[in-house]
Amino acid sequence: MIENYNEYKKMIDEHLMDCIPAVAPISSTLYEAMKYSLQAGGKRLRPVLLLASCEFAGGDSRKAIPYACALEYIHTYSLIHDDLPAMDDDELRRGKPTNHMVYGPGIATLAGDGLLNTAFEVMYKNLFLVFDDPAAMKRGIKAAYAIAKGAGVGGMVAGQVADLEAENTEQGSNELLEYIQLNKTGALIRAAVEAGLYLGGADDEMMEHMLSYAENLGLAFQIADDILDVRGNAGELGKNTGEDAKNDKLTYVSLNGMDASQQRLHELTQNAVDAIADYYDNAIFFRELVLNLEKRTY
Repeated sequence: MIENYNEYKKMIDEHLMDCIPAVAPISSTLYEAMKYSLQAGGKRLRPVLLLASCEFAGGDSRKAIPYACALEYIHTYSLIHDDLPAMDDDELRRGKPTNHMVYGPGIATLAGDGLLNTAFEVMYKNLFLVFDDPAAMKRGIKAAYAIAKGAGVGGMVAGQVADLEAENTEQGSNELLEYIQLNKTGALIRAAVEAGLYLGGADDEMMEHMLSYAENLGLAFQIADDILDVRGNAGELGKNTGEDAKNDKLTYVSLNGMDASQQRLHELTQNAVDAIADYYDNAIFFRELVLNLEKRTY
């Protein structure tokens, strides 16, 4: 198993554009807008988790690359749409002007749509390649379903709706906040781990432990984001800080304060570590990943 996060990230970056289908010259603006956001950088956390989980379960990460790329397409589409004037109305993403600031809201919307649909095109195409291998096809179908479910109306989109509706209200609660975080951010992180485990052929026990890890990781990741929006450095983050307060977002910091947020972040990080404790040294990558995310500054 690869032990270096950056090695997985390099695998993703090398293949990210390979899976984008050809676009007719008359629609070249669509391709350029999709490419603009895909190549703007980023941690590639979700596809890295997918590849690492596949290997952890005994699979070949190279064969999981199409699913990892699909996951990054979905994540990037969600960022493009999040930044739109009708959503969070952000002007910076990863240190660069957001997609709609460059191409306009209409093209940005369609670039997001293009990436979302490309994700499913890539996964279905990969299924055709294993048509004569029923076991591999079954693993691929399960992985694709996990990704679709995590991105859909019972996952990320549901969380985004709840997040929007929670703005400018006095109805905030920790129950609502956890629902938003488990879905808007956590669902795609969980899907990354679940899909990777399916592709690697994980057993039920490994699935249970690793999904507990993923859920705690997803919640911790979002709380760290909430903290960074208050205390982070805009230059290092690559986006403006203070946006949550400006948009009157329901966050862990706004609801519980900074001290409680840092305490909760540490609790969730430890929960994630505990979830994979039975795997000892075999889970070093995942343990170090969540510990590093707790301390991240971008």
